[in-house]
Amino acid sequence: MDRQKKKILIVDDEADFTKIIKFNLDSLGKYEVLAENKAKNALSAAISFKPDLILLDIMMPDIDGGEVARQIEAEASTRGIPIVFLTAALTKEEAASCKGGKIGGYVYIAKPVTLKELVDCIERNIIK
Repeated sequence: MDRQKKKILIVDDEADFTKIIKFNLDSLGKYEVLAENKAKNALSAAISFKPDLILLDIMMPDIDGGEVARQIEAEASTRGIPIVFLTAALTKEEAASCKGGKIGGYVYIAKPVTLKELVDCIERNIIK
């Protein structure tokens, strides 16, 4: 079994949210986590960090998550990295009613999210 930590890039404009998620994922000892709070820096962070999965907020002030996802897909070195949208635009009930639901072709999870929900989603979608 591969013991190397999987790399997770979190892109969300809420610094407190990314700090908590990073701390919780880091504490599990199986992920290396980089948090980026400016959407305009997401592509360069993805290129340099080479994540196995990107957790991407949809609603951000400088560039929305859909545009960030398009930029990541358009770049040859980051194309194909799984992206999971994080959104507060849907309630947990709405998200649950869309089992296997996608936004723009991407998997999404509703905020607020528990650590277990997040880890389950990461494990289902991460590059193996």
